[in-house]
Amino acid sequence: MSASHALDRIVVSADDGHAVSDAGLLLAASLGQRLGLAGLLREHVTVPGGLGAHPDDKCLTVIHSLLAGGDCIDDVAALRAGSTQAVLGHRVAAASTVGSFLRAFGFNHARQLDVVARRLLGRAAAAGAADLARPVTVDIDSTLCETFGLGKDGARQVMRTGRRGYHPLLAVFAGTGDIAHARLRRGRSNDATAAPLFIKETITRLRVAGTTGPLVLRMDSGFYLHDVVAACRAAGVRFSIGARMIGALKHVIPAIAEDAWTPIDYFLPGAAVAEISWTPFTQDTRGHDRRDAVPVRLIVRRTPVTDALARNTGRGAPPGQQPLFPIYDYHPFITNRDGPTLELETDHRAHAEVELAIRDLKHGMGLHHLPTKSFGGNAAWLALNTIAHNLTRWIARLGLGLGRVTTKTIRRKIYTVSGRLTRTARRIHLHLPTAWPWAPTILNALTRIRALPQPAT
Repeated sequence: MSASHALDRIVVSADDGHAVSDAGLLLAASLGQRLGLAGLLREHVTVPGGLGAHPDDKCLTVIHSLLAGGDCIDDVAALRAGSTQAVLGHRVAAASTVGSFLRAFGFNHARQLDVVARRLLGRAAAAGAADLARPVTVDIDSTLCETFGLGKDGARQVMRTGRRGYHPLLAVFAGTGDIAHARLRRGRSNDATAAPLFIKETITRLRVAGTTGPLVLRMDSGFYLHDVVAACRAAGVRFSIGARMIGALKHVIPAIAEDAWTPIDYFLPGAAVAEISWTPFTQDTRGHDRRDAVPVRLIVRRTPVTDALARNTGRGAPPGQQPLFPIYDYHPFITNRDGPTLELETDHRAHAEVELAIRDLKHGMGLHHLPTKSFGGNAAWLALNTIAHNLTRWIARLGLGLGRVTTKTIRRKIYTVSGRLTRTARRIHLHLPTAWPWAPTILNALTRIRALPQPAT
């Protein structure tokens, strides 16, 4: 078998041979080969000392373990069982080796994996996994990753939720769930800590990857800050950011005239949308006027407070009495986008789909905890999770012809199928179970992936 790992032939049969668990990982290994993932890892990851030797083998071991369902360092040992290594095309590192390798990472070394992820994104787009020439919308959000104990650097202090953990930032392509960028932060970070820099880096990597069309960033109210808006304006991108009901907004929004509200089709009856002009962040923290304060569109959705919500929150009239005036919840956001008010409001609500990608990273990959004591090692773990997540997204589109699908679905049908290896005339053959319902799907997907062009160096 050549170093490129490609098996000479893959068939569906019941022949005897060496057992292979997770034989479907051949699809991920083949796509990684076509995109030159191993070469990118060797080129950019330079962990010092002997622990940094063969970074491609060690990083690919973690990535393939995550795809197979592993969620901790010790789970990489499952890839060493049977002849699974034969379909991966690289030496599978031992769990102890992977653990030492990750602990040797500093934060700067984890940033090297960011470069790998960025270049891999550009190559996948060139192969047809994404159309970056069309208008692109990216959702920026943060999530909390709980940890336990006091041994993890950056996660020793209690977060606002009363738990310990990390607070990473994520940038996710709307519609596809691909991860454009990720950054690990300490657990005590606010939602928007380091967000302006993160936004600048996200925009840069999207442009380098080949994004030529209009770019829109969507964020929730945790990113309602002057510096975030300034970063978007400086980069020349459109934004849609949830606004907080603080300061003058507490009085301006309830004072909107009744005839300015337009009813909308919403799961809560009585919901409506209105728009006014608004100039946010007119003063700095010292009370001085800002020269760069610019009017934006303020779009607000209001929903009536239901009886059940009033009982649960203590708001509204006592039981058995009707309120003299209707009570509303307001959900404002600011934007510099063009378009009809109702369309922009509907599009901003779609920001919630970012939670699907976060759910897949935590419950489909291994981000529900971060395994090492080293902050740099955990940052590397986050980057490897995002690479594995994206590989699954691209396999679904390039190989399987599917749209959005969870990693668990692909794992159950594709990755974890067992097989057997046989050798005939010095050629290795992989045999899949004859009764496996998705065996033809795997064969067709492998054919499509192997037909992809090699990336430009």
